[in-house]
Amino acid sequence: MKYDYIIVGSGLFGSVTAHELTNKGKKVLIIEKRSHIGGNIYTEDNNGIQVHKYGAHIFHTNDKVIWDYVNSFVEFNRFTNSPLANYKGQLFNLPFNMNTFYQLWGTKTPEEAYKKIQEQTKELNKKEPSNLEEQAITLVGRDIYEKLIKGYTEKQWGRDCKELPAFIIRRLPVRYTYDNNYFSDKYQGVPIGGYTKMIEKMLEGVEVKLNTDFLENREMYQAMADKIIYTGPIDEYFNKSLGKLEYRSLEFKTKTIKTSNYQGNAVINFTERDVPYTRIIEHKHFDPVDTAHTVITEEYPSEWKEGDEPYYPVNDDKNMELFKRYRELAKAENIIFGGRLAEYKYYDMHQVIRSALNLISKEL
Repeated sequence: MKYDYIIVGSGLFGSVTAHELTNKGKKVLIIEKRSHIGGNIYTEDNNGIQVHKYGAHIFHTNDKVIWDYVNSFVEFNRFTNSPLANYKGQLFNLPFNMNTFYQLWGTKTPEEAYKKIQEQTKELNKKEPSNLEEQAITLVGRDIYEKLIKGYTEKQWGRDCKELPAFIIRRLPVRYTYDNNYFSDKYQGVPIGGYTKMIEKMLEGVEVKLNTDFLENREMYQAMADKIIYTGPIDEYFNKSLGKLEYRSLEFKTKTIKTSNYQGNAVINFTERDVPYTRIIEHKHFDPVDTAHTVITEEYPSEWKEGDEPYYPVNDDKNMELFKRYRELAKAENIIFGGRLAEYKYYDMHQVIRSALNLISKEL
């Protein structure tokens, strides 16, 4: 059978492109390596609780067009991301705001908090930050860095903060208001009934092949379609011929607990270095339901190795140079490379959708 497009991957980028192309009368086939659609935003029903199988996904954007777009498939709730940080049993509000400063120092006014932070940044003598540690201290001072940033970040990246580039934390939210909303975007929420429901709506009328590895039979599939849209890892497409791109990965330990409310919040970060997980997610707080049980997930960061799921690109100089070489190879292929893995880029969900819509606009 001949298709106008074969799309490799049913994550957000693949599903949006499939939906848009199908709406324009194109014949589309999605090939998905996993046993389910949705990529990393896949949610699974656990007796009424929508479990985020691959970590917390909270939709946020300032782009009304994108917000209206996702709400055209499913209704989003008004979930506000207000995580907490647990340091040696003490709880602190995130992002860093007047509540955090009061909890740490007892400061009550923005002026008091600002002076406290300025006192603690003097140690750098206005030096341009050369690593993550210096950048963090420049933004929030030594106390917050030591208690709420250092251990968490070193677990997340598997490296000392002095070895990490400053840009990773340059956009750290710091507010001199009593505002626990992590995101400053105008629109924010989680789909009522889960993300899988949204992807199912997008893929209505689209043929999908699950448990199928495109790369094992690429020549056959390329002969079946006028064009291929590939959303998998770009180095895998080229059999890692130039070398492996590096990622950070995550291991999830999910438990069902016989209590209606385990921690009272969707996300709590654990910022001590010797606590092995970075955070605990309690899924029912994303899309609240009344159940006698709850489901929690502990997240354990790890170095990526063959067979692991690649989550976070390690966008240092070495890996970006390797990616650029793969991108040059890609130019010679009659393939469209798009999405987080194919572009070796960390994307928020709204950015993935915008990128996919822009691609289809150019294509058609």
